[in-house]
Amino acid sequence: MAVASPAVRSYGSARECGGATVLTTVLIAVLLVAGVPAHADPKPTVKRLKKELAGLQKESDRLIADYYGSRIARQKAEKAEKAAREKLAAAQKVYDRHSTELRAMAVAQYTGGDPGALALLSGEREPSALFGRMALSRHLVARQDAMLRDHARVRDAHRRATDEAAARAKELARTTDELGKRKDKAEKQIERVKDKIDQLHEAPGVRRSDGTWVPQLPEGSDHITPRMRLVKKLIQDRFDVPYGIGCFRAIQDGGEHPLGRACDFMLSRGGAMPSAAELERGDRIAKWAIKNARRFGIMYVIYRQRIWHARTGTWRTMSDRGGTTANHYDHPHISVY
Repeated sequence: MAVASPAVRSYGSARECGGATVLTTVLIAVLLVAGVPAHADPKPTVKRLKKELAGLQKESDRLIADYYGSRIARQKAEKAEKAAREKLAAAQKVYDRHSTELRAMAVAQYTGGDPGALALLSGEREPSALFGRMALSRHLVARQDAMLRDHARVRDAHRRATDEAAARAKELARTTDELGKRKDKAEKQIERVKDKIDQLHEAPGVRRSDGTWVPQLPEGSDHITPRMRLVKKLIQDRFDVPYGIGCFRAIQDGGEHPLGRACDFMLSRGGAMPSAAELERGDRIAKWAIKNARRFGIMYVIYRQRIWHARTGTWRTMSDRGGTTANHYDHPHISVY
């Protein structure tokens, strides 16, 4: 008689004892176990992302150093090739001058009665025989030979330098191009990590259904709102802002500064027009603020005599207020709800 398998025996036992519920429970448990997804990686922390960012920044800095080192090496190779060309040109002038002097001597010998010089000028006889017939002194012949040898040496050195410089410049151009691509790739990865860090933060406060935020009261020794403090910190961490950040002002000028809801991210001191690099930093800060306006409750941005408002999502030119600072050329102004 065939022996029932354990599975069949179990099923039979469950049916016999009216234990369908037990079997159902087992099947549900199996299905649940099978349906559980693999354990997902935990959400990265700000600390971990900042460590990753520091490593990427170090790699980017090294690539930039290599990039500029390659450019300098290429410039040196080009300079060496130019020097070789100049040396050859100078040697050619010396050679031509001495050749002219020797020809003049040949003419003088000929006018003095030596018929061999005419043959030298006309090229009808072998040079060695003609030199003998003109009775030129041995030191002149040696001098001519030395000049010829020197000219050949300079010419060959120039050719070698030119070939080497061309090969070096070609290799350096390839290396520089490769380093440039790697640098761009590293910088894009850095931006992605920075974006991840931004996404780990949540703006404090309550957001309305229309996307605007319920205003907050300022707090703390800096007299700014928690929302403005978060925006300030994120910008400071990401863009450095070496000339300082000004936020709370007690003067009631109708703006958000006395309410603790605005900060100025300075790009220069004393009202001076910022450098090109600092103006570009200001552009990046303004671009970041616009990109993250909804996430962090940014109401408007003012920069370079223009204002961007979250309601419209576009830039609008402002009237001239009469100065670099008043027209916001030396700082982006950011206000939050």
